[in-house]
Amino acid sequence: MDPSHSINQPPGSSNSSEKSGMPEAPPPAYQHNPAVYPPTFLNQPVPQGPYTQGPYPGQPVVTVQPAVFVTAAPLANPVPDYLAYSIFTMLCCCLPLGIAALIYSISTRDANFAGQRELAEKNSKTALTLNHLGLGIGLVVIVLIIISQIVILSAR
Repeated sequence: MDPSHSINQPPGSSNSSEKSGMPEAPPPAYQHNPAVYPPTFLNQPVPQGPYTQGPYPGQPVVTVQPAVFVTAAPLANPVPDYLAYSIFTMLCCCLPLGIAALIYSISTRDANFAGQRELAEKNSKTALTLNHLGLGIGLVVIVLIIISQIVILSAR
């Protein structure tokens, strides 16, 4: 391997004093335009109307509409969310049904704040049903545990 050839140089460019066969043109002159970009055309009239052209021929003007955010107001008479009942059911009676009831209670609260009465009523009814089921199952289990303990203690 020839030490005068570098890996980064293309073949045939071993002599740095050689110039390529292409004529070297000077770079274009710097045009100072500090605060105005693109350059304005003062002598061109600005057309008016819905189909106006921009400062360059053939360039349409794009009109951007402002973003409109529609927010619903919270309900004046909110639907009950049964949040405390759901927490009680979850902690004291039946954990799985209590968790499901808690999720529906929070969804009811969110629907109330978003102003969606139908969704709030549906979630509220589901939360109440799950709470009643969880409370009933929890009470039945507690009563069965108490009866079984009484039977076991009286058998001794």
